[in-house]
Amino acid sequence: MAPILYYLLVKPLSWVPLPVLYPVSDGLSWLFYRVVKFRRDVVDGNIARSFPEKSEEERCYIAREFYRHLCDLIFESVRAFSMSEAELLRRCRIVNPEIFTPYYEKGQNVIVCAGHYNNWELTGTGFDRQIPHDGVGLYKPLKSAFFDRKMQESRSRFGLKMVSIRKVKAYFEGLERPTATLFATDQAPSNPDRAYWLTFLHQDTGVLYGTEHYARKTDSPVLFGYITKVKRGHYEVYFECITDTPNELPEGAITEAHTRMLEAEIRQTPQFWLWSHRRWKHERPAKQTTDSTSTSP
Repeated sequence: MAPILYYLLVKPLSWVPLPVLYPVSDGLSWLFYRVVKFRRDVVDGNIARSFPEKSEEERCYIAREFYRHLCDLIFESVRAFSMSEAELLRRCRIVNPEIFTPYYEKGQNVIVCAGHYNNWELTGTGFDRQIPHDGVGLYKPLKSAFFDRKMQESRSRFGLKMVSIRKVKAYFEGLERPTATLFATDQAPSNPDRAYWLTFLHQDTGVLYGTEHYARKTDSPVLFGYITKVKRGHYEVYFECITDTPNELPEGAITEAHTRMLEAEIRQTPQFWLWSHRRWKHERPAKQTTDSTSTSP
């Protein structure tokens, strides 16, 4: 079934220019929001808990605009299967790639963290071509082996190396050339006891500790990527250094920093975050009554 869906729908759509696909995206977003109500309970609940200070009208606006953005992401990701390198780099530009140069010249690896904000897919796909380091993206394998293979082929078309989260430990132990490794920091941890717990968007939130763990283990500088939507289908990425010396900071400081950066980004334009994700499906463990950390990856 997966190959049929890919070759009869996904691949043909990937040849269609985005200006032609966007009207279809508008129709799909209306359908998702008004008729199908795709994950509306999750989206509305997440937004309400994250912005208790906003009015019902303001929260409804965020939800409507999120569905419009979500459908754009779907079609932009489909288009990426056949998008040329020139179009990709025109649509997703790193504003300050020079921030990587001093680290590369010293042979240092870099840890790069960001959230599922704006179009992280296009950002990752065009990452390797715009920096001196070898770009590496960590990913969680899809249940469908066929679509998992196709997604990795799409993401790695322009040099980005993909590494499964199941092989992260071996990957970091075998580094040779200077690499810049992408971590998504806003996924719900599978084990709440091994997460770093803090308050994020007014809610108890367990944050994955892998970014900080591997930054300390490899003594790598940590950068945070802000992704801005310039206009429909066009994004810019600005990187800010969290630290050059991760092991000189107290435990949890890096995780606190990148989480606060993401929170500020979301508060500025909340409709561009992935609200349909079940981010808060765990409760803070009773033994962790205050913000705490774990040294587990």
